[in-house]
Amino acid sequence: MAESFAIEAYVFKWLSRGIAGVLLIAALAYPLDWAAWRVRVARGGGMGSVEVEMFTVAELKGGKEDYYPNGTAVIACSRSLYPQGGNGACWWVERHREVTQHY
Repeated sequence: MAESFAIEAYVFKWLSRGIAGVLLIAALAYPLDWAAWRVRVARGGGMGSVEVEMFTVAELKGGKEDYYPNGTAVIACSRSLYPQGGNGACWWVERHREVTQHY
């Protein structure tokens, strides 16, 4: 019985260290990504654009929704790992090309 608790404590300790390590790497990656993005912007290459499809969603009775296409639009995006400068990251926007606006 005591061995079971010792193994669980050992696993919990290493699991919590792993989670803390991942969070630390993510926290350190953001400032580095921001600095690299600022250098790219200064050189003229930190921003991009992606063509997306726009939809307006109207809420109907009974929890239903009605979708109205609004055509396509070109939106700005940042060429970085994280969203920068108030724009989404280009890799994310390219994978999510449908933008909905709820009415």
